[in-house]
Amino acid sequence: MRHTTFRRALRGGEPLVGTFMKTPALDVLEVLIHAGLDFVCLDAEHGPFDRAAINACGALARATGFPLLVRVPSAAPDHIGAALDMGATGVVVPHVTDAAMAARVARAARFGPDGRGFAGSTRWAGLGGTNMADLLARSEHETVVIAQIEDPDAVAAAPAIAATDGIDALFLGPADLSVALGKTDQSSPELHDAFARVGQAAKAAGKGYATFVTDAPAGHALAKHGVNLWFVASEQAWIIAGARAAKAGLAPD
Repeated sequence: MRHTTFRRALRGGEPLVGTFMKTPALDVLEVLIHAGLDFVCLDAEHGPFDRAAINACGALARATGFPLLVRVPSAAPDHIGAALDMGATGVVVPHVTDAAMAARVARAARFGPDGRGFAGSTRWAGLGGTNMADLLARSEHETVVIAQIEDPDAVAAAPAIAATDGIDALFLGPADLSVALGKTDQSSPELHDAFARVGQAAKAAGKGYATFVTDAPAGHALAKHGVNLWFVASEQAWIIAGARAAKAGLAPD
């Protein structure tokens, strides 16, 4: 998978598997790229990523052509624009609750009127080596914008959010949504209903559908809803699982 074809694959329904990266270390991203994943998402909402860390990871991703997403801390335009300037293929935006907010997010992620403005000297823009017309076209057709559905209001508004120009996929956040529904786990009928409703909205709009799962079996259980973009665990979870398995295999408690 290349960053130049990621958006087309996402919106075309191709299965894409990646993970959240929580550790702001270039070497971790390098290892995950070698693992053969389709994408990695830097978690700048819940992980300790500052601009320098995103900048370094963006350089590696651009140099290798690897699709890098950034989950930004909020829908603020400066968070969205900075992540893209530093080389991200796209952004995952938390707590998008209605179509008006989705439209603002989509504009903030792309060059154009009322949008990202224009900067031709950024890493994403080739450090000044690409003309304006080409960059405007790339901004429209390459940049990926994923709206997280994490609130009951957002589930109700999912058809309108999915139909918003410039939104490429919906991401149902099962943990946040469960808490917002007043639950203490992710097994409620209300959550399963939300998976179906949001999946129907994404399909009707011809958009991708994403979610977070802990492992492949959990992902298979949700495939019936049309999910094609899988955020599987994180590098931290994989390290812990591997370490625990090795310990249990050689010196069980």
